[in-house]
Amino acid sequence: MKIVFLGTPEYVLPVIELLHKTFSKKGISPIVGVVTQSPRPAGRKQFMTYSAVDSWAHKKSVPVYYSALEFLKDTTQADIGILAAYGEIVPGSVIKSFPYGILNIHPSLLPKYRGASPVQAAIASGESETGATIIKIDEKMDHGPIVSQFKEEVGTNETLETLRSRLFARAADVLAALIEPYIQGKIKLREQNHEEATSTSLIKKEHGFIPAKYVKAAMEGKTLKGKWEIDFIKDFSLPPSPEVLERFIRALSPWPGAWTFLKLGSGWNFSEKRLKILEAHLEEKTLVLDQVQLEGKNPVSWKEFSLGYPKMAFGND
Repeated sequence: MKIVFLGTPEYVLPVIELLHKTFSKKGISPIVGVVTQSPRPAGRKQFMTYSAVDSWAHKKSVPVYYSALEFLKDTTQADIGILAAYGEIVPGSVIKSFPYGILNIHPSLLPKYRGASPVQAAIASGESETGATIIKIDEKMDHGPIVSQFKEEVGTNETLETLRSRLFARAADVLAALIEPYIQGKIKLREQNHEEATSTSLIKKEHGFIPAKYVKAAMEGKTLKGKWEIDFIKDFSLPPSPEVLERFIRALSPWPGAWTFLKLGSGWNFSEKRLKILEAHLEEKTLVLDQVQLEGKNPVSWKEFSLGYPKMAFGND
């Protein structure tokens, strides 16, 4: 079996590692190519940084391609493609080049939460259960028929990082067990119920913003009137309650992180700064901040921050 793996971040490494371990024969890896995002500047010093999948491939001497079309121009022959958080659109010509198509791991119970941010959406919206779906992709976003699906509980203290890692680790086991029966035609695919589909969008830094008035009210155990639109979930809003804000903070941890504006100083002598809320919890239906980070500063506990900035107030917005 010859596999091309399309993926980028560190949390999909369990998938490619298990495929390599399970299907290697006589020291020869089944992974004949990797398609991943190209190196890009990262950090304050803007050093060129390779993706986790790119680094893995170089260590295993597996050819690396920085676009799916670049792979298509190569003469490498592969039976099947495996897609896991690649982060780019795969052209139809590439999909059709694989005799058995491309299987994609999507961390939600499709057709719910299609798109780029399904794990964040599950936590932010208060789901008690989510899961992952393996589909055979077509040219529409997360639209193809379902090969396999499993459910996973969403813990009460779950963050994006913990839930996403667990979903992909479990999906790796499921995928490794089904590839051969899938290729042998022993698995019956089923269409998604497209009428029940919901969608999410790619999260950017600005999506982590929480209006300061919501934070202030939640820290007093109050919920302001009206609805708060969760921008990365299409047509979705919730009351800005302490419970909703606490989930939102966890949903965007560690990146991009939830943040708000804070006024430092008093009277006319004040400055407005961005405050990142790294950790928080609920205590008697009140939002309690645990760890924060003022722009340009190191993370500190909320208690330490409050002592250091006694003249502060949540900004008007």
